Amino acid sequence: ISIAHVEYQTEKRHYAHVDCPGHADYVKNMITGAAQMDGAILVVAATDGPMPQTREHVLLARQVGVPYIVVALNKADMVDDEEIMELVEMEVRELLSDQDYPGDDLPIVRVSALKALEGDEQWANAIVELMDAVDEAIPEPERDIEKPFLMPVEDVFTITGRGTVVTGRVERGIVKVNETVDIVGIRPNKTSTTVTGVEMFRKILDEGRAGENVGLLLRGIKREDVERGQV
Repeated sequence: ISIAHVEYQTEKRHYAHVDCPGHADYVKNMITGAAQMDGAILVVAATDGPMPQTREHVLLARQVGVPYIVVALNKADMVDDEEIMELVEMEVRELLSDQDYPGDDLPIVRVSALKALEGDEQWANAIVELMDAVDEAIPEPERDIEKPFLMPVEDVFTITGRGTVVTGRVERGIVKVNETVDIVGIRPNKTSTTVTGVEMFRKILDEGRAGENVGLLLRGIKREDVERGQV
């Protein structure tokens, strides 16, 4: 399982959402996803409470510097007992406080992903409530667009007939189509190339800016010329 990127909008902002599977084996994938987050939604099943991997995820989030967390208490439709719900919430708050997140103050929203998908109005509204909480609890990040362009390479693939694409989140600066960039790190020599295209979520752009997840089409670069972890 690799990390999945999706996008959506609230009235306040546009979100690029990276899904990091919860299972312990996939924690390494989470690390590549987490190093680039402005905030996170921690999903905890109301039926189970915090699992061992929940603790791992929170610890990792703290270590890689995820600044804000909002909790989605999922499967809330399956727990009828208010006392059990409150107990689970308390456990989650404690777990977050242990890692220096403001456990007592951060939002916990009760949701049911399944019921929302099935179109149940009450639970569809709970998802809206969750995103309201994310809008409020995760402040607008400062974007560093003044500095020189820098993007860590997260993935590399070939588009037949077009060339090699590298994807990642622009750490700082702006990259424009037809600009020259250097690929550095891991290998002894740097490689220079021209950016012939910028895409974000399958939309063609003129430029990629700090904070955006983009794909860059590189001229004359083979798939094996560049690897994840370079910048």
